[in-house]
Amino acid sequence: MTQSVANSIGEHLRSWRERHRLSQLHCALEANISQRHLSFLETGRSRPSRDMVIHLATRLNVPLRDRNAALLAAGFAPAYSERDLDDPEMAAAHAALRMILKGHEPFPALAIDRHWHLIEANAAIDPLMAGVRPDLLVPPVNVLRLSLHPAGLAPRIENLREWRMHLLQRLDRQIATTRDVVLVRLREELVTYSGDQTDSDERTHDSPASVAVPLRLRTTDGTVSFISTTTVFGTPRDVMLSELAIEAFFPADPETAAMLANARP
Repeated sequence: MTQSVANSIGEHLRSWRERHRLSQLHCALEANISQRHLSFLETGRSRPSRDMVIHLATRLNVPLRDRNAALLAAGFAPAYSERDLDDPEMAAAHAALRMILKGHEPFPALAIDRHWHLIEANAAIDPLMAGVRPDLLVPPVNVLRLSLHPAGLAPRIENLREWRMHLLQRLDRQIATTRDVVLVRLREELVTYSGDQTDSDERTHDSPASVAVPLRLRTTDGTVSFISTTTVFGTPRDVMLSELAIEAFFPADPETAAMLANARP
């Protein structure tokens, strides 16, 4: 559910434009239509065709979920399916997801949905969960809550302040794009967790020249340091698949690589 549940197609179009901070002129140029036509569409003086709704959504990189909502507001059927991973038609995508997660071992990798709920993870995640309060691991597991909650991973994250800022900035960008009320409420919860008291080292672990914000996590075997990448499915035509993201963690130093390689079953 997103916050921008518009009553008309014109409100949808105006909302998309405002999210990108575009004037009507710039938006019209981007979509290769006249400013007058766009203005008529936004005010309801003209009714867009199904192809025009999809065209504008594509040019403005609107999420598939919002495209379906806009099509419904314009009086058309949704263009994009929304299936569970267990659906037979998702078998190939589900198999690819599991292959990616398994192939990334012995390094951690996980898949999350649009609300940062854990969908699947590889076996390398389990050893990192030691000491986490059990209720935080009861499905649906929210990865951001798990990371920043005082009873979660937070006490063992050595650069918690930096990592917390990194996660909240990512969440802010997602909220700006989707205006999802679930994400807004999640952020309101997360900011009540203070990272200052649990920062074990006030030094800046990484120089300004660092290529990525690391995750430095204490484990029973020592401190591991990771940089992460986010992977999404290319050209998805299913809503759920378009919102699925794979977070893969790579060693940020040779010590972490050696520690996890030696831990391989």
